[in-house]
Amino acid sequence: MNIKHEVLTHEVFPARHCSAMKRWYQGALCVLLLAPSILVAQDEFVQTHTISGYVRDADSGEELIGVNVRIKDSRLGMATNEYGFYSLTLLRGTWTISASYIGYQTVEKEIYLDADTTLHIELLPSVIQIQEVVAVGATESKNITSIEMSVAELTAATIRQVPVVLGEADLVKTLTLLPGVSRTNEASSGFSIRGSGPAQNLVLLDESIIYNASHLFGFFSVFNPDAIKEVKLYKGGINARYGGRLASVLDVRQKEGNKKSFLFKGGLGLAASRFLLEGPIWKEKWSFLVGARRSYADLFLKLANNDNIAYFYDLNLKSNYSPNERNRFFLSGYFGRDSFEFADVFGNSWGNAAFTLRWNHLFNDRIFSNISLIYSTYNYASEFYTAAPYRWSADIENVDLKMDGYYYINTRNAIDFGFGLIHHAFNPGTIVPLDDSPIQKARLDKKYALEPYAYLSYDQKLSPRLEIQYGMRLSSFQRLGRQNIPLYENGSPVVYNSDLGLYEEGRVVGSEAFGSWETMESFFGLEPRLSLKYQVSRPASIKCSYNRTRQYIQFISNTASSSPLDIWAPSGPFIPPQRADQIALGYFRDIRDGTFECSLEGYYKRLYDLVDYVPGADLMMNNHIETEILSGDGRAYGCELQVKKSRGRLNGWLSYTLSRSEQRVPGVSPSDPGVNNGRYYASVYDRPHDFSLSVVYRFNTTWDMAFNCILSSGRPTTYPESRYEYDGIIVPHFEERNGERFPYYNRIDISFTLKEKWGGDWIFSLYNVFNRKNASFIRFQQVEDSALETEAIRLALFGIVPSITYNVTF
Repeated sequence: MNIKHEVLTHEVFPARHCSAMKRWYQGALCVLLLAPSILVAQDEFVQTHTISGYVRDADSGEELIGVNVRIKDSRLGMATNEYGFYSLTLLRGTWTISASYIGYQTVEKEIYLDADTTLHIELLPSVIQIQEVVAVGATESKNITSIEMSVAELTAATIRQVPVVLGEADLVKTLTLLPGVSRTNEASSGFSIRGSGPAQNLVLLDESIIYNASHLFGFFSVFNPDAIKEVKLYKGGINARYGGRLASVLDVRQKEGNKKSFLFKGGLGLAASRFLLEGPIWKEKWSFLVGARRSYADLFLKLANNDNIAYFYDLNLKSNYSPNERNRFFLSGYFGRDSFEFADVFGNSWGNAAFTLRWNHLFNDRIFSNISLIYSTYNYASEFYTAAPYRWSADIENVDLKMDGYYYINTRNAIDFGFGLIHHAFNPGTIVPLDDSPIQKARLDKKYALEPYAYLSYDQKLSPRLEIQYGMRLSSFQRLGRQNIPLYENGSPVVYNSDLGLYEEGRVVGSEAFGSWETMESFFGLEPRLSLKYQVSRPASIKCSYNRTRQYIQFISNTASSSPLDIWAPSGPFIPPQRADQIALGYFRDIRDGTFECSLEGYYKRLYDLVDYVPGADLMMNNHIETEILSGDGRAYGCELQVKKSRGRLNGWLSYTLSRSEQRVPGVSPSDPGVNNGRYYASVYDRPHDFSLSVVYRFNTTWDMAFNCILSSGRPTTYPESRYEYDGIIVPHFEERNGERFPYYNRIDISFTLKEKWGGDWIFSLYNVFNRKNASFIRFQQVEDSALETEAIRLALFGIVPSITYNVTF
């Protein structure tokens, strides 16, 4: 039977708090909206002018992100935005503008400001600094002066210096050396931020979403280091313009292409080769970039008469055109694919594709805008060559149209604002028979959704010492038809059978049909963001932040790291959106005039409506995934210490994280005790102790040495408590989930770089120098010749791994 009911709209806060929270939000919005007009009115009574422009690399013409543009001998200034633009409104008079950026020579320009002025600044790379400075960070004072906290920045030079397995420079592996960032598995490109899962990280490449950032099941990430311009990781204090994920934002920007001359980069390693070509199409106005990378394990396998296949490839494309000083157009693309086939048993393939078209427009010296049209997709497939061979495939794609605006009112006040609309399309699974297989073709229901959003963020310097940034993000999510939705008895898709001690599917009592573009269910939420900085003294500051985030796209998996068979599903009936609240407090200090940058941060995070799974969940080709999942909540808290050195022959960073990550899954009914009797237990991303040391030492202009030392707690796991025999089969019995841990993880890596005078370099590296057998998997088996004993078998993926890589630039 068909039963009609009204579509529900879900609030993000309990009803009893609605009135108070609504008044608070309304007051905050009024302040955000009225403050700019008041400040503009104030400017009319004083004689001010605006100096603005772009900061560029003098050699390539590329705009530089995060350059510290300041007024000399004052605390007035700002960092260039994501497109290298800055704007300072000052009183009439003579001023000295200073622009500083790590790896570049500082530039100072004296100007007499008596009218609005455009000043483009070009910075020359410093040869000495490029060889010496490869540490995380932007400028020596940004650690203190910036309101941002829980943020890390990486450059391509840093990524290339860090020793990794098989010598292939890797962004994600470098990220895991930072405080608050941990690896999910040694052979995984997934990363956990402050105890949250990899799918709770928003990974962007030129604003396009990357759903799976791994190659070869996680041995490498999808980011070609030669094509990377800037990397920024937000662990907390997330700006209101970002949304859609709970834990973090990894914002990766590709190079734009050299506007002045042609440049070729290439690399040949044991695992893969790559090249990158960039140059001007129309000098100073129009440039291009094309980069490619491919592994060749499959070629070696063929030479060894091995039928297995394993390879990946990447293709990076970008072009930008500047018809005049007020308009710029960007077109960028990424294509990546993996293919793996094991003899005549099974095969896997997966890949990302992304396109971004952007238009930068400068309305005047104070208002900068960017309009983006973004397309991204991720598809994955498996083939099973059994007696009844078949191919299973699934995909997810989204189209995003958005506008971001920047209004620089004056040197003490700035506003970010924007809005957008994302269309999501999900194909959860399709089965196609291969050859003469008796299996029938099948397809799960496609799912669609719309995600509109808008945001407003206000940055205000209340005094030379005190700065505050507060904002609001309004997000919504409409789950759309066309689909028949089952109606379960008591609204419960999962019920607990207390007699058997098992979870079962809820009883279906009817269904409701929805047509194309008909809304099944709507969600709406307000996401406040707040950051505050107080500069205690010239070399020290205290910062704090709060942010609420929501996630409407759910990742359903029963493994700790990403795999090609994982399921993405939209929020909707029976699957509410996840949300999180995080607060952080930190102390930041520079020592010896910025030679050492120190930070100590503490955080506490609560997570709600997390997706878990029932024991023995069947996730593949399940049209009613809600019958296999449970809902819970979580908490994570900890302290992060980092010391960085960015001057001299020896530079790098030391980081230590002391943290806990726990979750709780209560019962679905009074008779259901829940997971671990409804108590908090360690999540699979819980790492109480995580220590990393990464340093580079420059012997001379020819030789460099890089060194990593990693020591961390093992990840939680569930071991069988006992076993029993049923019908001649040994069945393990499990009790407490994640009650045990893998052995602690320890690894030391080292590499040496030999630089050639004409632009080439050789990198010789040793991964896991002491050949430690770190456990990646642990399985249990019966001891031979003993019916009563069971032994644990540890599987280590890597011992000591030597590698050699040759890079060339001309």
